Amino acid sequence: MLRWVIIFIIVAIVAAVLGFTGIAGAAAGIAKIIFYIFIVLFVVSLISHLMKK
Repeated sequence: MLRWVIIFIIVAIVAAVLGFTGIAGAAAGIAKIIFYIFIVLFVVSLISHLMKK
């Protein structure tokens, strides 16, 4: 999942450099959403791992 965040950030940077502001904004928004989902899943996984011990 973190790989998708990196891909969308790279797409956003390339689109911003080339002047495609709509595509850059959309890719950055998708990257943010996926990153937040990744963080939530990571925290849930960490808590569940600590509760098993």
